[in-house]
Amino acid sequence: MKNQICTILGGGGFIGRYLVRNLTKKNYRCIIPTRNAFQKGYLKTQATPGAIELINWSSDNFDRVKEAIKNSDVVINLIGILYETRKQKFKDIHTGIPDVVSKVCAETDVKKFIHVSAIGASENSKSIYQRSKFQGEFKALKNFKNTVVIRPSVVCGTEDNFTNLFSKLSFSPIIPVVGINYKFQPILVTDVADAIMQAIESKNNEGKIYEIGGPKIISFGDMVKSIMKTLNKKRFVIEMPMPLAKLQSSILSLLPIPPILTKDQCEILMEADNIVSNNHLTLEDLNIKPLDVETAMKKWLWRFKEGGEFAKG
Repeated sequence: MKNQICTILGGGGFIGRYLVRNLTKKNYRCIIPTRNAFQKGYLKTQATPGAIELINWSSDNFDRVKEAIKNSDVVINLIGILYETRKQKFKDIHTGIPDVVSKVCAETDVKKFIHVSAIGASENSKSIYQRSKFQGEFKALKNFKNTVVIRPSVVCGTEDNFTNLFSKLSFSPIIPVVGINYKFQPILVTDVADAIMQAIESKNNEGKIYEIGGPKIISFGDMVKSIMKTLNKKRFVIEMPMPLAKLQSSILSLLPIPPILTKDQCEILMEADNIVSNNHLTLEDLNIKPLDVETAMKKWLWRFKEGGEFAKG
């Protein structure tokens, strides 16, 4: 039996690196479209020679990706952005890409398309991000019947943009938090990668949506306090009023640097909590027992503790 071929869009990203490791261990041959195959060459060291192929692509030139998809058994889309730029818009990334990819899947012999979205995706959201995520799901499910959607809560791990961000801010005696009572269900990146693997190999889940989160529901404020405790730092965690947060986000949007907070993210924080609902399948249906993020983050946040490589002063 020949090895199955899997094309992973976003395979060089945060979740992708862990997923590719899982796939190659199961003897999948991985094709990873990337904007710069040379820069992502290190990905090939995760597996035996020939197991991982990198191809150059851009979102405005899909021809090479289409060719890769046509020869694949499984296609996975992990591509997403947290904020818009002049060149990257939510509609193009979150809706346009899954729309095109799912149509190509429907025209070929692809057995399954795994589309990773986000908890909170809704056509009625005030957030452009959440609406674009919903539209991407809708297009994929409509275009290709063998689509499976996975909606994670906030994903955490060694390279994440959540625990590491607040660790970097720990130099300040006061940590302002927007949406301090907003609840979410942080999940380890390794559990997300395992969930995707299980979704690939599970039968009769085509057309289904999984919402996945960690074992604990926690507020943003309490999570930041937990991060400070892990760092052995006593800090005052206070709520930033939403009007002030929106003003700050407007100012940050004018700077030529990645924003810490956007207006659209403020809209998300005023809507429903980012937790698993009772309306879809969950990790339990994939036979996965998630690990606790607060316990696991000690393994990577030591870098910000006194004496660690990222410690201030």
